[in-house]
Amino acid sequence: MIAHLDIDAFFAAVEMHRRPELRGRPVVVGGDPRGRGVVATASYAARRFGIRSAMSCAEALRRCPAAVFVPPDMARYREWSARVWDVVRAMAPAVEVVGLDEGYLELPPGDPAAAARAVGDAVACEVRLSCSLGVATCKVAAKIASDADKPGGVTVVPPGGEAAFLAPLPLRALPGVGPRTDARLAAAGIATIGDLAGLADGDLGRLLPGRVGEELRRRARGLDDRPVRSEPAERVSISTERTFDRDVSDPARLRALGGEMAARVAEALRRRGRFARTVTVKLRYADFRTVTRAETIRVPTDDAAAIARTAARLLCRALAERPGALRLLGVSVSGLVPERQLALF
Repeated sequence: MIAHLDIDAFFAAVEMHRRPELRGRPVVVGGDPRGRGVVATASYAARRFGIRSAMSCAEALRRCPAAVFVPPDMARYREWSARVWDVVRAMAPAVEVVGLDEGYLELPPGDPAAAARAVGDAVACEVRLSCSLGVATCKVAAKIASDADKPGGVTVVPPGGEAAFLAPLPLRALPGVGPRTDARLAAAGIATIGDLAGLADGDLGRLLPGRVGEELRRRARGLDDRPVRSEPAERVSISTERTFDRDVSDPARLRALGGEMAARVAEALRRRGRFARTVTVKLRYADFRTVTRAETIRVPTDDAAAIARTAARLLCRALAERPGALRLLGVSVSGLVPERQLALF
């Protein structure tokens, strides 16, 4: 089964982590409403006023005078996105990222709903972001299903039920149907995905000639054989981190949390058949100062206990140098080598 993961109101959610006082308020990430800026994304509180992506910021302000406008910070969003996909890659056999806030993943064998919920829970726990997931046998149904229960929901389309799930939905919900195609089909009485799925060859050729029309009808019928394509580039590090709801100062609890992160990183290493030479811990204090400490070990390892011991040593060293409560803790490994190269060390 394939899952489509969509991070809920991603840019706005990141801004609310950066500025907790914005939580619950109508937040609009975009340009200056006094100029020609457009909305990149809006929090769910802002969406209740009808504010949507690609709307002019001036219109957004008209609809919600109390909205808080925040300029986009793409470097920050890329950083947060990378953290999300690091978590997902540790749990899925194959991951295809198609944007900062969305991507596809193959689910492991077993209960697909439970597997998808586990991914969403892990992202919520480790990155403190909400995501919605759609699960189906094909990409098109999974993507549309991820919009069915937002924010934070999991929607599963059972095998064989793709066409029935898609049929009642408005045509614009089908990826690839833009305003012009929608208007052309609407003029012919085609209003739903099911209407498009049921078009005869002659009508389809008249309304949407060529391969584009044929492909749209296939997808409207829930037929989509595109695989999940993992990124071909070799990753140079694997990391996981957690932002705490409340600052943590107890060294024993921090060591325990570091051990859990080490186990997760080690699992990701084994899944990829890689061994790590360097372990790094990242500490972010209550005043937002960030410190990292790293240690290169003599023989590369994928052993959770060895990574945990090294991480604990680095954590204790950092806390001895600068005591204080932490708002974030992270563990990462780098210097990755395949098993066949272990004989070189």
